[in-house]
Amino acid sequence: MADVAGTAPEVKARVRHTCPACGAEATWNPAKQALICGFCGTTAPGTLQNAATGEITEHDLPSALRSIPDDKRGWKAQKQSVKCQSCHAISVFDPTRQSQGCEFCGATALVPYEEVKASFSPESLLPMKVSHGQARELIKKWYGSRWFAPNKLKHAALTDTVKGIYIPYWTFDAQVNADWEAEAGYHYYETEEYTDNNNNRQTRRIQRTRWEYASGHLDHFFDDELVPASAGIQPNHLRAVEPFPTGELKPYDAGYLSGWVVERYQIDLVAAAQRSRDQMEQKLQSMCGAAVPGDTYRNLRVRAGYSGQTFKHILAPLWLLQYRYGASNFQVVMNGYTGKISGDYPKSWIKIAFAALVVIIVLIIFFSAGGGR
Repeated sequence: MADVAGTAPEVKARVRHTCPACGAEATWNPAKQALICGFCGTTAPGTLQNAATGEITEHDLPSALRSIPDDKRGWKAQKQSVKCQSCHAISVFDPTRQSQGCEFCGATALVPYEEVKASFSPESLLPMKVSHGQARELIKKWYGSRWFAPNKLKHAALTDTVKGIYIPYWTFDAQVNADWEAEAGYHYYETEEYTDNNNNRQTRRIQRTRWEYASGHLDHFFDDELVPASAGIQPNHLRAVEPFPTGELKPYDAGYLSGWVVERYQIDLVAAAQRSRDQMEQKLQSMCGAAVPGDTYRNLRVRAGYSGQTFKHILAPLWLLQYRYGASNFQVVMNGYTGKISGDYPKSWIKIAFAALVVIIVLIIFFSAGGGR
């Protein structure tokens, strides 16, 4: 019988915030969208001063690629870092915390990690909006809709191990001016004669394509092109729960992170900028292709110029469920702002075999009924 075991998400840094009434730790409550003291229950929304008065800044990308100012680096608090020798995750946490194993994969082979320079500081974020209770219920419902999941999995207390985290993203803006050239294809049809297998003369319509030169110009503004910088979340699941509504970003304030864990980015600005450019060029190819007249096109050539390139380092909220079933690890990810879910789950071979048998029986009945007519 398969075993189900919960595993913790990748914890990167923990931020604490003090209650202004009693001095105990206050944590960000997604349901109330406020800081709530865990001891006295005081609601303290007024402590988020940066969110009320600050502005979200877009940084000039070319300048930053040359040199990121030191005052834009660091967590603004003392931290220590370890690197997992198994999955290579880098975990950052308070010096008072004792790490017994990798928070992501559970391996015990951890070595101290020293940064050449402190990481770039986040300056905006999306506050966690989905509460812990809502996350558990939504994930239970999601699992309930997975028909091929083993019954044991659906009844296991997996959601008890759901963890809320903030993951790092880079966002990029750019104004693009592109000239394109292509061969535009226009379909037309001709009728031709042929001889069938019975040596009878038949006619059929054949599609032909007429090619003509075409060119044009495209102006487009890429706004907040997202590049995830997480090493602990599977990229396919992360993309599946996007987008994160960057129009709702709040200026960074440690109060939003109070009681939550944060992942340090492991894709730096240089690598993220290149990924962003690749994403933009792929989208630009599609947009220019859509602008080519006719029914199809070939030999599309795009010459693009980029200007006004800016970036931000932001934090986005996730609910993460890691668990082990049998010999395999599985991950379920939920967008902490929209509630969108993506994840893996084990499949019951009994259910799959039963479904295949049902399909075979239906096909036999169908063809038997058709053959008797």
